[in-house]
Amino acid sequence: MSMMFAPRLTEAAAPTTHAAPTWSPYDNNGGTCVAIAGEDYCVIAADTRMSTGFSILTRNYSKIHQITDKSVLASSGFQADIRALQKNLDARHQIYQHQHSKQMSCPAMAQLLSNTLYYKRFFPYYAFNVLGGLDSEGKGCVYTYDAVGSYERSGYSSQGTGMQLIMPVLDNQLKSASPLVLPLRQSTTPLSEVEAVDLVKDTFASAAERDIYTGDGVEIVIVNRDGIRHELMDLKRD
Repeated sequence: MSMMFAPRLTEAAAPTTHAAPTWSPYDNNGGTCVAIAGEDYCVIAADTRMSTGFSILTRNYSKIHQITDKSVLASSGFQADIRALQKNLDARHQIYQHQHSKQMSCPAMAQLLSNTLYYKRFFPYYAFNVLGGLDSEGKGCVYTYDAVGSYERSGYSSQGTGMQLIMPVLDNQLKSASPLVLPLRQSTTPLSEVEAVDLVKDTFASAAERDIYTGDGVEIVIVNRDGIRHELMDLKRD
């Protein structure tokens, strides 16, 4: 009984393979953002390291952007997209001020940010945002987002490369209000302003030990009835 063999492909007839393209319109410049809302304050913080791959581009880059007197945005991800997003929000807010002769409230800014991100959902801003500030009643508020505009208000949140390290600590210490818990609790944390700032410093010092994209320094912005003030704290530089 004769055996049948498939014909052998010659080199010219062999199928050609193409290397997968390596170029991407996005980059992840790393970094971590945290926000905590209290009864009459909000603390927003982010580290100052900007990286690409295993290279540090700068050790002194601010990831925090003040939009209004009571709204502050912290963002992690692709810094070129983040800068474009910040310029877009600034322009929209300026138009709002001309039309209404007042600044936009933090909840209104949260909705505007959601709409802006969702509008770009087919080619999204590679930006992961935390918006913090004071609402119309003077209470602290924190809004956390995904890349295409889905958001929720909570007592605290974190975004960025150190989020997986920081969120378990915040969950353990703050016990945020949950829609699954009845009766409903307030979406603010029970900490005082000083305690919240100390907790933020502790979480960043811990995250910098494990996350290579978080480090060098942490910029802390505190929003309260007296206005906005800034603090800086050094982190690991290796």
